[in-house]
Amino acid sequence: MTVTCIIRYQIDPFQRDAFKKYTEKWGRIIPRCGGHLVGYFLPHEGTNDIAWGLIAFDSLASYETYKTRLKSDPEAQENFAAAQSKRLILREERNFVEVVDGTLGFPPTL
Repeated sequence: MTVTCIIRYQIDPFQRDAFKKYTEKWGRIIPRCGGHLVGYFLPHEGTNDIAWGLIAFDSLASYETYKTRLKSDPEAQENFAAAQSKRLILREERNFVEVVDGTLGFPPTL
C-alpha cells in the first residue's frame, strides 16, 4: 500500500461503545469497497475523546474509486446516517501519509 488515510476522530466519550459498534461495521464495508482496513483505535489511556482509523490504498486514484463505491453502498450509507443521528463524532480530520521504506512491520528483538 502506498498511501494511508489516517482519520482522527473527536468522539463523545459517553458514547464510546456506540462508536465501537460503528467502527466494527466498517470492518465489513471498507474491504468490500476497495480499502485495506489497517484498523480502528479507541481511546484507552490518556485522552478519552480521540479515536483513530487507518485505511490504506494503492494510490490516491484508488482512494477516489473507493469513495465512489462507499457513497453508493447501502450499508455504508446506513452506518454514516446512524452516526450522524446519534452524534457519535464531534469532529473528524483526514490526513494522507506514506510509509518510509524499511520502517514498517518490524517485530521487537528482545
